Amino acid sequence: MSGKKQNKLPEWFNGDVYTEGGIVANPFSGEEIMLTADELAMYDFIKGAEHVLAVYQETQPNSNSNIDKILRDFEKGLAWFMRQNAKAYMVLLD
Repeated sequence: MSGKKQNKLPEWFNGDVYTEGGIVANPFSGEEIMLTADELAMYDFIKGAEHVLAVYQETQPNSNSNIDKILRDFEKGLAWFMRQNAKAYMVLLD
């Protein structure tokens, strides 16, 4: 793991918490960046929420039921990630 300090995940975070970081590649550009354990946990949470939102939009486009919390947490996750590691945000999520 790099010399970066661990970032404390926010209280609302309900995803998996990792003990080790890792290298993540942007699937479109191939550019790689090292993430701390907390950044990697949040990245996986964001990508999972993104997938759920996409599937929900495809299968239930006229329903607004329980998707609101996922959307709010997705947006909070993006904001947290950008504050913690703006460079990684730009490489992986922008």
